[in-house]
Amino acid sequence: MDLLVVGAGPAGLATALHAARAGLDVTVWERRDGVVDKACGEGLMPGAVAALAALGVHPPGRDLHGVRYVAGARQVDAGFREGPGRGVRRTALHAALREAVLAAGVAVERRTAHLVEQDGDGVRVDGVRAGHLVAADGLHSPVRRALGLDRPHRGRPRYGLRRHYAIAPWSDHVEVHWARDAEAYVTPVADGLVGVAVLSAGRGSFDGHLAAFPGLRERLAGAGPAGPVRGAGPLRQEAGARTAGRVLLVGDAAGYVDALTGEGVALALAQAAAAVRAVAGGDLAAYEREWRRLTRRYRWLTRALLGATRAPTARAALVPVAQQLPWLFRASVDALARPADRPASARRPTR
Repeated sequence: MDLLVVGAGPAGLATALHAARAGLDVTVWERRDGVVDKACGEGLMPGAVAALAALGVHPPGRDLHGVRYVAGARQVDAGFREGPGRGVRRTALHAALREAVLAAGVAVERRTAHLVEQDGDGVRVDGVRAGHLVAADGLHSPVRRALGLDRPHRGRPRYGLRRHYAIAPWSDHVEVHWARDAEAYVTPVADGLVGVAVLSAGRGSFDGHLAAFPGLRERLAGAGPAGPVRGAGPLRQEAGARTAGRVLLVGDAAGYVDALTGEGVALALAQAAAAVRAVAGGDLAAYEREWRRLTRRYRWLTRALLGATRAPTARAALVPVAQQLPWLFRASVDALARPADRPASARRPTR
């Protein structure tokens, strides 16, 4: 085959769709069967919605019209100028992508990649030969580790926990609630369902973290949990490079800073397209350059926000400052909402 994709999350399935459209013979391996759930905020930025639509994928969910920061009684909003985002259950997103991949004639096999070998002409994974390999196997990518591309991160690790609540959404915005040591992301994902994800450097139970947000906890008091708590982390992952020989890393496997800005799926979709262009064009070095360009804004904004809110006094001042400087808050949200592959100078025309 031309391309073997290891990992059938959004990054891997999008890679397979782009590869099929480019006329490549592609197969996907995934160690888990069927539709897979995982801990994530489940809010798609407008750029991600547009990228999915370009692939013919329209997952069901709730339209999102902006971002709201909340700290106690204070709050500040910024609307999306790029069109709506979408709150989508992770399982709904996975099912829609998987259906599109299967409809494109791509085989999705339940297999785990163990031994990766390569030469000048191709890659051999557990005895199966392919021209190239895309590792889209997640935050703690076994392929990245096997290739020696893992790099240690010395900062304090952060973790994420997510739970759904059976309650009617009260907003068409993603709400980010700020507390001393954690953030809570509230995303409407269906008419009677809201997802709540908590990010923190502290370890503890979901309910223990939720206690830091009394206003949010009170609003959820009458709602029953709809499903288990799922966790992820440590979130920060470093890769020494995005390519090694004929292997390319895509999505979280290529490196991850934090979930703070909610750009994970949008970045994965943009990287998938760039990886396939590099394979089809026979220029893998181009993918490393494209990855750096595509993720530059995310890496800069996320690191800046993490650094600016590391001290409790700075965290406490974040929402009041955003209220005093609404233009700056709107500009930041605009940057997050833009498609990852479009620079600020090429904004969508105002209608």
